[in-house]
Amino acid sequence: MHGVPTDYYGPRKADLLVRFLKKFVAPDVAILNSDSAISEFVEEAGTSFPIFIGFGLNESAISHFAVKYKKRAWFSVSKDFSDKTMEFYDFDKVPALVARHPNYDEQSTFYGPFEEKFIEDYIKQSLLPLALPISEETLRLLKDDERKIILTILEDETDERANRLVKLLKAAASANRDFVFVFVGFKQWEGFAESFEVSKKTKLPKMVVWDGDEEYFSVVGSDSIEDEDQGSQITRFIQGYKDGNIVQKRISAGSFMGFVNSMIGVGTVTIIVFVVAVVMIIQSLKEEPLTVGTRDEGDYPSSSNSQPEARQPLRSGEKQDKED
Repeated sequence: MHGVPTDYYGPRKADLLVRFLKKFVAPDVAILNSDSAISEFVEEAGTSFPIFIGFGLNESAISHFAVKYKKRAWFSVSKDFSDKTMEFYDFDKVPALVARHPNYDEQSTFYGPFEEKFIEDYIKQSLLPLALPISEETLRLLKDDERKIILTILEDETDERANRLVKLLKAAASANRDFVFVFVGFKQWEGFAESFEVSKKTKLPKMVVWDGDEEYFSVVGSDSIEDEDQGSQITRFIQGYKDGNIVQKRISAGSFMGFVNSMIGVGTVTIIVFVVAVVMIIQSLKEEPLTVGTRDEGDYPSSSNSQPEARQPLRSGEKQDKED
């Protein structure tokens, strides 16, 4: 990008690829001077990336991280906004850094301290949703995250029992930011689950701690999750791992490693798609200003219209997480 080789982990479809490329040539930090500008920015950003909005923050506070994590998120700052916007984004004081995950209907708020280390920690932890569903696309998002991964293998992601468990995983993720929480359904991706010694006969749900490569850990006495009091079982699993009550294992070769190795072939195809996409961008830039993909979601607050949804007030704190 701009003459510098850039790794790319986004979607491979041509229309989405063009949208992502336009994002990469957009400003590192958008300056939003009104409620309507905030609404337009969020709409144009779409749902593919997390969105960070610094309310009452100087651009310089996040500009370095906006460059560093430009491939992973949108960044913006605003100093001119109304009480309606504060209500809509659920923050009650400034400065505040809000992280939104439109695709997962999640939001969190950071109230400081606004020193480099703490800002970057918050941004890194907020690049992924609280509980990430694993697929071939989302697996790429874990590539640059150095945290250990708590993987929960379910029978079926769409099952109502799975939905209840995922809510508990999100609560645990909010309290344990030093881990990445992910889940996958055996029905949705059997080959991936089998890499962790899971078969049709295995009692599910099952939890393991994965290093993101070829090693994972089972916690002694917490191999599977029973139906009763699942929140406490998740807590015991995490504590058991921290206490070292673990058995180290290696994932089986199976289809998971086959998928990883196949990325080499995908890369070759991607180069061809990139060339076509760049030509399309050059054509479009001659005819219209830089824009990004839109999304069909509810209205956002503006200075003249658009009433925000009623929400419960949040408690003030250093960092807060919530689901919309």
